[in-house]
Amino acid sequence: MKFPDKNIIDNWLQENGDPAIEKMVEKNLAIVEKINFLLNERNLTRTEFAKKLGKSPSEVSKWLSGSHNLTLKSITKMEVALETDLINIEAQYKYVYLGSVKGDGLEEKINDYEETTIYQDAS
Repeated sequence: MKFPDKNIIDNWLQENGDPAIEKMVEKNLAIVEKINFLLNERNLTRTEFAKKLGKSPSEVSKWLSGSHNLTLKSITKMEVALETDLINIEAQYKYVYLGSVKGDGLEEKINDYEETTIYQDAS
């Protein structure tokens, strides 16, 4: 979503120049853009979306304006209502057991297993 020139957000960022806030605004706009795309793709109006969220249409309209600070709680509610992830987070570590268990008592051996080495995925 691109705001017109000389809007309140761009003006504030130029005056204050906080990189963290600039990054937050960028992410906020990306999430709002993704939501608007999904609503259009699914032929879902903002009013219908607001009903799914249990919110008023005016509140949802404010969220989707791009100038409202979205909370993780509100983003999660929107993810549930849209049945999709708006933010994708990949696990940093992946664990793999490289070995075998021989003989009887497999379940007992699995329960008694202690990790001795953890391999971190470098990718």
